[in-house]
Amino acid sequence: MQSSCMLRFVVKPLSVLVITLGCCITTLADETDNSIAQHRMGSIHINAPAGTPVHVEQLRHEFWFGAALSSGAFGDREPEASDEKYRQVFLENFNAAVTENALKWHSMERRPDQVDYATVDNMLRWTDQHNLPLRGHNLYWGIPNRVQNWIKELNDEQLHNTLKKRGLTIARRYRGRFAEYDLNNEMIHGNYYADRLGAEITRQMADWVKQEDPDAVLYLNDYDILTGNRLDDFVEHIETLLRDGVKIDGIGVQGHLHSDRFDPQALKNALDRLARFELPIRITEFNMPGQRWKYYGDRKVQLTPEQEQQKADQLVEYYRICFAHPAVEGILMWGFWEGACWIPQSALYKKDWTPTPAAEAYRDLVYRKWWTDWQGKADTNSRCVVPAYFGTYRVTIGDKPILVELSANEKTLTLPLVH
Repeated sequence: MQSSCMLRFVVKPLSVLVITLGCCITTLADETDNSIAQHRMGSIHINAPAGTPVHVEQLRHEFWFGAALSSGAFGDREPEASDEKYRQVFLENFNAAVTENALKWHSMERRPDQVDYATVDNMLRWTDQHNLPLRGHNLYWGIPNRVQNWIKELNDEQLHNTLKKRGLTIARRYRGRFAEYDLNNEMIHGNYYADRLGAEITRQMADWVKQEDPDAVLYLNDYDILTGNRLDDFVEHIETLLRDGVKIDGIGVQGHLHSDRFDPQALKNALDRLARFELPIRITEFNMPGQRWKYYGDRKVQLTPEQEQQKADQLVEYYRICFAHPAVEGILMWGFWEGACWIPQSALYKKDWTPTPAAEAYRDLVYRKWWTDWQGKADTNSRCVVPAYFGTYRVTIGDKPILVELSANEKTLTLPLVH
């Protein structure tokens, strides 16, 4: 894609692979980059007198490049220096967030009727301030060892009423604040609530939330799907929920059940199959290396320089596949700093905030290769047509800056003639 204007800088979305076969040279467009250009780019049409200087500066991606927020950096206290650094680096790298532990029921209400809202409130206050969409992870989690003992001691009627209270209360308190919620986490791996009360409880959970927050966006969230191991089970699960009238708005799939490498074809196949539901997909919990890494659980293991480079290479390939897929609307890391990361070795930044090769590779993708920053002049037809990634822009025409949104829904943004 080339701009029609007189160029000083051109966005280059496509990489080209050149293969020499004897005396012949065959040029093949990389399939993934072609898909990225097709599904993640549109064009900004600018009308201005011929020769007028134009600057198109991307400020934010529409696609979510996010990460989990550690509760430690948002506790009910004054921020410490490390908290400020954590927040600063987050803003430098990510445009979306998810609560790592703060919203989980067993974190908020360890004892009945003693609910701690402080950390969640602090996170929402901060994300609102910086215009970051925040995912609520999660409203319910039916894996038996994640259910509080006091809940298990309730009889069935009490359990039903307590589940209802949780859904109504959170939805009412945070109405319109969370961009989306994980409804009931990891249901294909365990569902204490359905085992006690029957399968219809999932529909009721969704209905309670929608009752108090009609615009709430509810996602499923499960693991071992993108490896292909539980894909069939998950597809059947989604089909059953939709058939039963459960109000599901999106599909969340966790990205940490690989080892220090992943299977690209399994990832592509899973995304293609889930896309048939015509629901948005988020990669909700990404780590590299992942949970099947042979050293998982040993927080003292340090990656060698070679392993750090492999981690960076694998991250790039994973992100490219996800960004290229039209059904995927975001990918969120499950931690980014070694000092607050579930799998410390997967962090982008070391404990002293030194960037790893993966951090450099991530930033090169998101803020250089997949970033639009164009300067030129309106052509003799008083037009500029600038290929651009979907997102938020500052367009300066002459000396007049304006903020605009180039959306995947529209694909083309036309700015009126500026004199």
